[in-house]
Amino acid sequence: MIDTIYVESDVTLHPRTLEILQRYPRARVIEIDNYRSIFNRRRQNFRVQKARPALIIANKSSPRLHDVPVDQHIGAPHNYYFSHLLNCPFDCRYCFLQGMFSSANYVLFVNYEDFVDDIRAVCAGHLGIVHLFSGYDCDSLAMEPLTQFAAYFLDAVKSIENAVLELRTKSTQIRTLLSRPAHTHCVIAMSLSPDPIAANVEHGAPSLRERLNALRRLQDHGWPIGLRFDPLIAIPDHSAVYEQFFDQVFSQLSADSVHSVTVGELRLPRQFAKRMFRLYPDEPLFAAKYNDIDGTFVFSGENNSGLLDSTLNLLQRYIAQEKIFNQTASIN
Repeated sequence: MIDTIYVESDVTLHPRTLEILQRYPRARVIEIDNYRSIFNRRRQNFRVQKARPALIIANKSSPRLHDVPVDQHIGAPHNYYFSHLLNCPFDCRYCFLQGMFSSANYVLFVNYEDFVDDIRAVCAGHLGIVHLFSGYDCDSLAMEPLTQFAAYFLDAVKSIENAVLELRTKSTQIRTLLSRPAHTHCVIAMSLSPDPIAANVEHGAPSLRERLNALRRLQDHGWPIGLRFDPLIAIPDHSAVYEQFFDQVFSQLSADSVHSVTVGELRLPRQFAKRMFRLYPDEPLFAAKYNDIDGTFVFSGENNSGLLDSTLNLLQRYIAQEKIFNQTASIN
């Protein structure tokens, strides 16, 4: 439940703002000049705010699209990411957002039309496929009933010939996707972990069974799906755990209609990692050994457990090698 909503003065009369405020008639509404005055405030406690985050409604100024690092590409020649939302309702212990942001409040940028104008301009400047990633700083679907993000952007990108939008999520909020015809301009990319890992560190997120059920329904409806096995977590007997996990995943999903698969070890920028260590001083996940590789902490398990290599080998039983992308290749 959201009981406090901050609204930038520039968007107080925006139709999306008014619609959201109607959904929360009892919320305390506070007008502000700029979202940063609340979101970037010093001496905030991420853990305390996470229990009851406020919503900040704002306008996203330019630049709205950003280049994707090369190691995060999944096959297209041109790659950009954008953030209509900052922060996520789930509480995954490894999530880098809690190291990047000092605030757990949600920031929703309601000027969707400006994002789409920028996307059209970028796509018009390229001849090849342009991948657009929407789930870097949030979960693309978890707050869909509030944001109506997918409902708007699915229709917008469908008319852009060389655009492919990735909706990265752990959510089962797929009603919007099932309510309209599928098309190849959008990939629904689900982050998945074995049950023993998900139960321990992906707090508040749907179970593996629920996510697989959502993916199966999306496949049956015709949507391209992506599988994101990232981060890999080295746990005792991880080879057997992940082998059973992949058997479970691919017994329920059709490998033929999988758009792409990504894998990557748990890795965090040094500065983010140190903040997260302070937030969770007793978290076993962060007690594991890591390598500092050019300012990135890479958690490879005891004696570099070989989990990444074994995972890549296992996946080739199910998926063509050209669909598998190693997201830590550039730092290993």
